[in-house]
Formats: sequence, C-alpha cells, structure tokens
Amino acid sequence: MGELTTKDLEFLNIAYKEAKQGYEEGGVPVGSVMSCDGELLSKGHNKRVQEGNPIAHGEMDCIQKAGRRANYHGVTLYTTLSPCMMCSGTIVQFGIKRVVIGENKNFDGNIEFLRQNGVEVHLVGDKACENLMDQFIKEKPELWNEDIAQD
Repeated sequence: MGELTTKDLEFLNIAYKEAKQGYEEGGVPVGSVMSCDGELLSKGHNKRVQEGNPIAHGEMDCIQKAGRRANYHGVTLYTTLSPCMMCSGTIVQFGIKRVVIGENKNFDGNIEFLRQNGVEVHLVGDKACENLMDQFIKEKPELWNEDIAQD
C-alpha cells in the first residue's frame, strides 16, 4: 500500500474546510475532495439539511460535482469521516481505488468493505476532523442520529 504524501494531507485539509463550511451552514460536518493524479477535481460537503436531500452526503456531493467521467483511474477520494455504506458502495461502483479518511472514531463506516473490494484505504486519525464531528454530535445528537439512520 502506498504512503500518504504532503499533497494527500493538503487535500484532506481542503475536505476539512468543506466539513467546516457544512457545519457553519447548520448541516452535518462531513467534507470530501476528489483528485486525479494529484490535481484537484472537485470538493463538496454534506448538504442533507441544507437541501433536504437524504442522499446529499459529502462524498456524494463531491462525486456529483466532478461530473461524468469515462473512468476513475488515478482518482483519490478524501473524506473527513469514514464513509457510510451508500458512499462506500458508490466508491466501489465507480472503481475509485484509493480513499483517504480523516477519522473513524465517531463513525466506523465501512473501511473493511472498501478494502475487501480492492480499495486502498488510508485512515489518518486527524484530530481536527475528529474534534469537529465530536462538537457537532454533542450539539445536535438528533440530527447526527438521523444522518446515520439511528433511532
């Protein structure tokens, strides 16, 4: 498995800024960035609350903003939080082979599913990503439970 680069950490920081923007808009603070061969393709954040759209997760927003692609060779997806099954399924469906995750303390996500499907996964354990999500969960537990489909 390849190592994380300085560029990876820069892209994860952009994803964090997207998460922070979503938080400031009153939404769920998950941000995402897509790059191809080291170049920024798109960035997005969770907009479930802002758009009233249950599938507008950060990764989905980012992938949608990247637009149509013939293939996803050389693409890396960065996300501040371990992806849910919907987002993980989309990653696998489109053949995105590399994912960098800010944290999974607040939500385990589906890292093992991604790995079992040939995705190279890097878990950073980023404290800024973790702290922002911690703050959000403490402030809006009902919204968090809605986002992860928990009663």
